[in-house]
Parts: sequence; C-alpha cells; structure tokens
Amino acid sequence: MAKNPHNVLVYIELDHDQLADVSLELVCKARELADRLGVAVEALLIGHQNLDSFAPTIFSYGADILYLTEDPALEVYTTLPYCHVTSRLIRDTQPQIVLFGATPIGRDLAPRVASELKTGLTADCTDLQIGDHEDRKLKKVYHDILYQIRPAFGGNIIATIVAPEHRPQMATVREGVIKREAPDPTRTGEIRPYPADLSPDLFVNTIIDRVVAERKVNLKAADIVVAGGGGVGSKENFQLIHDLAATLGGMVGASRAAVDSGYIGKEHQVGQTGTTIRPKLYIACGISGAIQHRAGMDKSGKIIAINTDPNAPIFKIAHYGIVGDLKEVIPMMIKAYKTKT
Repeated sequence: MAKNPHNVLVYIELDHDQLADVSLELVCKARELADRLGVAVEALLIGHQNLDSFAPTIFSYGADILYLTEDPALEVYTTLPYCHVTSRLIRDTQPQIVLFGATPIGRDLAPRVASELKTGLTADCTDLQIGDHEDRKLKKVYHDILYQIRPAFGGNIIATIVAPEHRPQMATVREGVIKREAPDPTRTGEIRPYPADLSPDLFVNTIIDRVVAERKVNLKAADIVVAGGGGVGSKENFQLIHDLAATLGGMVGASRAAVDSGYIGKEHQVGQTGTTIRPKLYIACGISGAIQHRAGMDKSGKIIAINTDPNAPIFKIAHYGIVGDLKEVIPMMIKAYKTKT
C-alpha cells in the first residue's frame, strides 16, 4: 500500500448506525490542519456493511481518502479487532496526525492504538493547532508539529502538549469544541477498501446482549440552553430553570455543582466533565463560572448570567449580566417574555 507520511487521519465513529457528530467535527479540523501542512485528509470507517453510503457526507466535510473495512465480525465495536485494524492501517499508511473523538469508544480505542504503536496520546483536547517548537535543551527547532491543547490541573490552566519526536501525533478531541463547517456537497474523494485480516485470537470477548437507547437529552442540538448551578439552592428551586427553558423553547443545562447536589441528572451537565455546547443563547443561573464550566459553554453566541455575586467569574465572559436573586429575576423574565409574545 502506498504510504502518505504527512497526511492527517481521522477515525470515524458510528453512533446508532449514523456518523457521530464528533467525527464530522474532526474531519473539519483535519481539513484545516491538512491545509496548513499542505497534505491530504484521510478517514477510517470500520463496520459490517454498506459503509460506502456514508462516503459522500465524509467527503463533503473535507476528507480526500476514505478507508473502509467491512466484515460481519465488526458489526459491533469490540476493542481488540478494532484496535488491530486501526493500528495496522496506521502502520501501512504512516499518517503524521491521527485524531479520535473523546467518546467512550474513542477513549477505549485511542490509548490502545497508541500503546500498540509506541507513540504518545493527548486525551480530551479542546483545540488543535499547527506550529513550531523549540527544544532549548537540545537546541533544536521542530517545524509544523501538532499543538495538542487541553485543560490541565483540574481545568485551572490550559496546557499545550507536543510530541516532536514520535509519529503519529495522536489526540482525542471532545465533542462540540470544534466548529463543524458547512458541508460542500460538490466535494468528492477516493474510497479505498481495507481488509480486516482478523484472527480468532482477537475475539476473546463474547457479546451476549446489546441494548441501544436513544439519547434523551441532546444539549448540542439546542439553540437555547438555560442552565442552573449550585446557587439555585435546591431541587425545588431548580423548577425555575425548567420553567424558563420551557418558556423560551430551550433545553435545561446544569453545572457540575448542581448535578453533584442532586438537583438534576448528569446528562444535563455542561462543562469540562459534561457536554461542550455552542447554543445561540446560554443563560447561566446561579453558576459562578469556574473555568471547568466555562470550557463547555464559552463559545455560545450570547451569554446571559444571573448571579447574586457581582464578582462571579461568569460575568467576565457574559454579554449581559444581571446581579440579583434568580428566584426573583427568572419569574420577571418569564413574565416579560410572555407579555411581549
């Protein structure tokens, strides 16, 4: 197989037999990185059958080459067979950069592939850039390497991590942190079938039953999110958050403090350990605005913050701030909205 030593490869994940949002986001980022490097974007999709039906979508977001591995034994994700195929493809094609979504599957697969290839991996990145790095100790400058950017030390700092001496440079990237560009339906690419080459010793686990449940809360799809934090004070008071969200036609979000306090389920959590979102409007109610929370919503189109503390960090990124008791402010907002509509 021809080697492409400078290309960027994206592992494409299927979610309920559909392309995972994070994979399409990564194809967009890979296109940006590849254009900066002057190389091509490759993608790998593993599954059972009819994978070529996803090719037009993957190409429309920026991929040039799509490797398809189809085998009945790969219908459901299991670690060892998927790691085998992915690692072997990387060895064969030698990409410079490999990207995975920071999903349950990505977080299982990527470190195993990195271990197999004896290369580094940065997990849960929130941004990726191309730049130069100077090693002052070795008095050496590395050009056009991957800056792997992620929160560190509990989110208190933003770290830029590099792996100048090893290839491929690998990272998992959180869903929602990369803006998905508009697809170009006129883009085309090349489909390359890639053999599974599976052996019986890869199937040490047996899937007895598989339960598939639809996602009940999809914060990423919401244009309006009303989120409550620890400052809401109680589960009963959190009903105000639900009321405002229902009035505006939005969805309910929460900070980790609210989830840990039992006010609402974790599926509503926004932030570094929750969901990263980019709604048109984000209303933060009783949320102090720790960096861990801001990492999940600071790309919102407009941010309104309601807090009794005028020095709360959330006001630093809010477009509009209301200093006051949410138990008084939210009913006034609901009344004003209903009056005008």
